[in-house]
Amino acid sequence: MRQPNFGGPRGPKGQAGFQKASKEQRAVIWRLAKYVLSDYKFSILTVLVCIAITSVTTLASTLFTRTLIDDYIVPLTQVANPEYTSLLQTLFKLGLILFVGVVCSYLYNRLMINVSQGTMLRLRQRIFERMERLPISYFDQHSHGDMMSVYTNDVDSLRQMISTSISQVFNSIITICVTFASMIALSIPLTAVSILMAVVMMAATTWLGKRSRGYFRTQQESLARVNGFIEEMMTGQKVVKVFCHEEQAIEEFEQINEQLRTSAYNANKIANIVMPVNGNLSNLGYVLIAVVGATLALSDFTHLSPLTSQLSLGTIVAFLTLNKSFTQPITHVSQQVNSVLNATVGAERVFRLMDAEPEADEGTIDLTDPKGDVDFTDVDFGYIPQKQVLFDIDINTNPGQKIAFVGGTGAGKTTIINLINRFYEIQRGKILYDGIPLTDIRKESLRKSMSIVLQETHLFTGSVLDNIRYGQLGATDDDCIKAARLVGADDFIRRLANGYETMLRGDGGNLSQGERQLIAIARAAVSNPPVLILDEATSSIDTRTERLVQRGMDTLMQGRTTFVIAHRLSTIRNADQIIVLDHGRIIEQGTHEQLLEQRGKYYQLYTGNQLTA
Repeated sequence: MRQPNFGGPRGPKGQAGFQKASKEQRAVIWRLAKYVLSDYKFSILTVLVCIAITSVTTLASTLFTRTLIDDYIVPLTQVANPEYTSLLQTLFKLGLILFVGVVCSYLYNRLMINVSQGTMLRLRQRIFERMERLPISYFDQHSHGDMMSVYTNDVDSLRQMISTSISQVFNSIITICVTFASMIALSIPLTAVSILMAVVMMAATTWLGKRSRGYFRTQQESLARVNGFIEEMMTGQKVVKVFCHEEQAIEEFEQINEQLRTSAYNANKIANIVMPVNGNLSNLGYVLIAVVGATLALSDFTHLSPLTSQLSLGTIVAFLTLNKSFTQPITHVSQQVNSVLNATVGAERVFRLMDAEPEADEGTIDLTDPKGDVDFTDVDFGYIPQKQVLFDIDINTNPGQKIAFVGGTGAGKTTIINLINRFYEIQRGKILYDGIPLTDIRKESLRKSMSIVLQETHLFTGSVLDNIRYGQLGATDDDCIKAARLVGADDFIRRLANGYETMLRGDGGNLSQGERQLIAIARAAVSNPPVLILDEATSSIDTRTERLVQRGMDTLMQGRTTFVIAHRLSTIRNADQIIVLDHGRIIEQGTHEQLLEQRGKYYQLYTGNQLTA
């Protein structure tokens, strides 16, 4: 992965990089804005109206300062018996106006919470839907922890920005507009001073923001690596303890955790300067306006220009308050720099997952009465084009046959199984299913005609019955129990605390590996498919249990085309075809007796002269 450029905009290359980053950032923000508006146009419009009303009510209270001083306080101090009725009436009207502002402020904040949570709901849904349609190759290339980080950290950074930053930006823009108009009406010279300081503040915000953008991207990537490492350590904790790797794991975590700390520090050390810098610039502008205003109030410059009319005390006080309202939005926006930059990087990662190419399916044929006749002809395959793993694979089967694959680790046994399911696409040759090219069959129809039991069993959170029914969602409780009896799982299930209703959590962590595999085999049995695939399905079952399961599996395999990757060669002696693989090539093929007579590779594996797969 190419690392971001942290060197700053030094020279043409650095500036081009920042321009490109800024362009990409604007594109991401614009896409996110369109995504929000697609379902919440009315809510956003209501928010804008409420913010405008809130800004106007705030402006009214500011302008009232001028009226209060010039029309009430100063005159009242000059009379012997002041009358406060008019003042009280005006204050009551102002109170009503401010109350309306408070209601509108509450309303738009509630609306933005609804918008942000609703948008996050849709985003997570869209991400999950896309993830479920991605090819297996995508998961081979991306760590689970990195993908989990998209669901958690990246989506949450968007939530924070939508719920807080977007309303803050709207509020700032509207406040600046209405305040600017009022400032011009009060004093053009003082407005010029305010504009000058605002330009300086915006330049400082932009300059500092550019230098922290790359660091925020690295921070999100480092956070994803930390999540990925933790996820790996949690799932592999037994291996860690078996090999006494605790200290090494701690040291490795310290390294990637330190990378996260460094990237987060670099990202925030610059962004956190923005607020104090703008705050001090705002104070400086306040002082300048006070000095200029006092000069205009105490001196008469009307002979120089009508724009420099003498100012009243109330006008100066009101303008100083307006100046705060004019520069404060810039300070507020600068406070959101961290959130916006972080969310922009998070949005990039979210949209990258949403834009990932889904699993292609050009098939148009639905299998109506599949027989399970699978044939390979001159098949070549590689997970990546540069590295071929299967060469000239030719396999001819008849429906109902049992086909066994044997060979050393990395020989290509599991790869062939993955091609039957179309988890991957072949580079050359063809695979036929009932005489139909595999690519012409809809993947959903193809996979529904098969059941597979993997070596690495995965159980879902739910009851034992739910996990068996996962193989056929329409199966009744009796169907599931019959499947469990068929594979020899019924006895141990009934001994569980709640039998078939026992809840399984943590991938069935409260069961032994053999018990988990028996449930997986029952799950395959309940779907009653014409094709059955067993990828070393009994590798984690002891010999006694294996004999029990084997009887059930023999019954299950009757009348079905079965592909078996054998853990123990003794379990495949009755196979119709035994295919011996070596480095991606078929080197021997035949029945058990035929291969023993050849006294080749299979003979060596079976007699123990070489370790089995």
